[in-house]
Amino acid sequence: MLTATFTFWGFAPAAHAQIGSARYSSIVVDASSGDVLEDVNADQPRRPASLTKMMTLYMTFEALRDRRITMDETVPVTPHAASMEPSKLGLVPGTRLTVEQAILGLVTKSANDAASALGEFLGGSEDRFAQMMTLRARALGMGHTTFENASGLPDPGQWTTARDLAVLARHLVTDFPGYYRYFSTPSFTWHRQVIFNHDNMLRTYPGADG
Repeated sequence: MLTATFTFWGFAPAAHAQIGSARYSSIVVDASSGDVLEDVNADQPRRPASLTKMMTLYMTFEALRDRRITMDETVPVTPHAASMEPSKLGLVPGTRLTVEQAILGLVTKSANDAASALGEFLGGSEDRFAQMMTLRARALGMGHTTFENASGLPDPGQWTTARDLAVLARHLVTDFPGYYRYFSTPSFTWHRQVIFNHDNMLRTYPGADG
């Protein structure tokens, strides 16, 4: 049985004793069947934070699948994208990076500047891309999710639930099996700097793949 665990809103080992508190949400889903094995406050509104990038990646993989873009195509870096707060790659306005480099920046460093650049590239503007993200969320059955940007940086209008994000995570696995390997990327080299994946579970939890 392939099992996926999705945890949200500050849920971490240090907070394990507080499971059940209204402050935390979690859900465990069988990724093969979609069966929910366990959930805590899974329908409570939460800020998606960097898990927003799951939808940014979904939209990117969709564009790749439909051949609207290629991995080698270059993404322009605007002043807006470069101005994003950390975590970031440190993109410079007027430069470019490939679609694949942007993907790697998201899955390893959760780079906000790369996410914003992808959003502008795919949507024409980040605001327009956020609208596209929300529409795709509705189409996937995520009825309690609204996106306002591509990165997950704080925005008062950006909300989701653990259950909705579990739906999205499962679609990432099932809709794009050829791209799922990116989520287990241990590191990549960016301008001679090795960027390590900050998901410690890849190194410490046997069988974790993203």
